[in-house]
Amino acid sequence: MRFFADTSGWIAIFDTDDKYHVRAKDWITSLEGQGERFVTTDYILDETITHLLNAVNHATAEEFALWVLKQKQVRIIHITEELWHESLKLFNRYDDKDFSFTDCTSFVVMRRENLRDAFTFDHHFEQMGFRLCPR
Repeated sequence: MRFFADTSGWIAIFDTDDKYHVRAKDWITSLEGQGERFVTTDYILDETITHLLNAVNHATAEEFALWVLKQKQVRIIHITEELWHESLKLFNRYDDKDFSFTDCTSFVVMRRENLRDAFTFDHHFEQMGFRLCPR
């Protein structure tokens, strides 16, 4: 199975003070050995590194950055100009929601990659019809 990995999922694993830390670690541990793959974006990694730097410390931010780059089961998609413009259209269409622009890039990538499940604690993914994991 493939999952989209969102900022809140990555943060929950690496920030031991995060309210979802134990839940995220338990869920990730339950997947070990099952061949799961994660798709994420450079925008998500930027958000995660920046959050860990500000909320935890530089060492944890660096640890995450180096860790994620080594993971064979994590595919990083870079937001191209085409994806950026498609994300902007989505962002503009949902002016009644408080989706961030990065959320919109994630939704566009998830649709293109035919992903239904997101490793996230962000309810915006549910609002767009995706399933949150862990459930």
